[in-house]
Amino acid sequence: MENVVSWLIEKADFYNQAAFIESDPIQIPHRFSKKEDIEIAGLITAIIAWGNRKSILSSASRLLQLMDNTPFDFVVNHSEKDLVCFSGFAHRTFNASDAATIISMLKVVYCEHKGLQNAFSVPLVKNKQLNAFDAITYFRKLMLTLPHEKRFEKHFSSPEKGSAAKRLNMFLRWMVRRDDRGVDFGLWTDTFPMSRLLMPLDVHSARVARNIGILQRKQNDNKAVIEISDFCASIDSSDPARFDFALFGTGVYEKHYL
Repeated sequence: MENVVSWLIEKADFYNQAAFIESDPIQIPHRFSKKEDIEIAGLITAIIAWGNRKSILSSASRLLQLMDNTPFDFVVNHSEKDLVCFSGFAHRTFNASDAATIISMLKVVYCEHKGLQNAFSVPLVKNKQLNAFDAITYFRKLMLTLPHEKRFEKHFSSPEKGSAAKRLNMFLRWMVRRDDRGVDFGLWTDTFPMSRLLMPLDVHSARVARNIGILQRKQNDNKAVIEISDFCASIDSSDPARFDFALFGTGVYEKHYL
C-alpha cells in the first residue's frame, strides 16, 4: 500500500490547484466574495450537479442570473410573487417548482436558523465523534420539515437510506476544507472540522478507488464512502477529503490511466 499512499498524495497535490476551478462546478460559487452568496451559490450548484458538466455550469449560471446574481439578497428578501422568475427553468429532473421550493426553504434557514453553516454544523458542535453524514442527515431533516412536494425530497440524498450523498459531501468539502491552494473555500472550519469530512463518491472516484485497491465494496453507497474515507484518514486524519482531488481528478481527466 506504500505505493498507493504515495500516488494519492502526488495526485491530490497535482489536481488541488487553481486551474482545477476552470472546468469544475466549484467555479460558480467562486464568482462571489460574500460568505452567504458563496454558500447559496455553492449549495444550488451542488444540488443540480449531475449529468454533463457543461450543462451543470450553464444551468447553475442561469439560476443565479434569475436571482440577479445576488443570491443572498434574493433569498432573504424575496416574496412569493418573485419566485415566478423560475418559470420554465429545468435541469434534468430539477424544475421551476424545485427552484422555488429551495429558495423558500433557504429563506427560513437564514432568517430563523442562523444560516447554512449552522444548519449543517449543529450536530458536530454537539458531538465531536459525528461526521459529514450526520451533518447531512440533520440538514436534510431540517429542510424537509418545511413545505415541499414529495418529489422534491430526491434532491437531498439520505445517508440513512444508504446513499453516498455525493453532491452534499462535495458541497461540504467546498465549504469546509481550508488550505493555501485556493480551490475550496474553508468558510466553516470554526464549526465543522475538516477531519469530519467524507469522500464525495461518484462513479469516477469509485472506479479509481477500486482499481488502486482502497475500495472493496461493490456498491457506491454510504458504506463505500466510509471505507474510502477511513483509508484516506489513515494517511491524513486532519484532512481526508483532500484525496478527493486524486480520485476524482484521475477518474475524469485520465481515463487512459485506469
